[in-house]
Amino acid sequence: MGFSATPGWDLRVLGYWQLRFDGLPVEVGARQQRLLAALALLHTQPRHVLAALLWPNSPERQSAGNLRASVFRISHELPRLLSATDPLQLDAAARVDLRKVRELITEITLTGTRSVLPASIDLLQEANLLPGWYEEWVIDQQDHLLNQRVDALETVARSYLATGSFGRALGAARAAAVVDPLRESAQHLLVRCHLAEDNYASAVQVYRSYRALLRRELGIAPSPHFAELLGLEFATSDSRLLVRSVKN
Repeated sequence: MGFSATPGWDLRVLGYWQLRFDGLPVEVGARQQRLLAALALLHTQPRHVLAALLWPNSPERQSAGNLRASVFRISHELPRLLSATDPLQLDAAARVDLRKVRELITEITLTGTRSVLPASIDLLQEANLLPGWYEEWVIDQQDHLLNQRVDALETVARSYLATGSFGRALGAARAAAVVDPLRESAQHLLVRCHLAEDNYASAVQVYRSYRALLRRELGIAPSPHFAELLGLEFATSDSRLLVRSVKN
């Protein structure tokens, strides 16, 4: 996702963290990066909440002091990026790439496939939130956004299937399976798309690849209901595998 050519602040948290002003990268300290990321992910937050979130292992007075110092530096070195003192928030004019993804997810939830273009599918597939950040508050938001992205892609795939747009349904289902390869509902939709196009061999290949992935990663098998899409032989075989994996 590119940055806007419009003058002002642009904050990127998808794929990597970066702040730009009028299109040019701006150097920002690690503490200030974390504060700006928290505001981008969590919107408006009281100071005491942010202090506890960003410095959970520090005494309350020290974490509050760390936050004051970070806010001071941002206010003086990055003017008009913050718009409030308590609760804190980013200025309304600052552009954050995550907002576009969240707006797209909301639109899909409300309208299904309406106005969903291939570029929107790509955006949902590629919108990885702050990869390499391992703080608990970030991981929670990463998991939440991942689930929202898969839900939205599955909604699009089901809608296209229902209207007979099998090629578009397949693209959305593939994207959902890429975002979360272990999620059975995404793989289930992918198989249904292949079957809708009378492409049984591809459907079987998707199922077998998913079965091997589950066995390798989790030591379990797909649900019997999933296997039944492809015939009783697969369902019976996988039921035995599932029973063995549970007993072990």
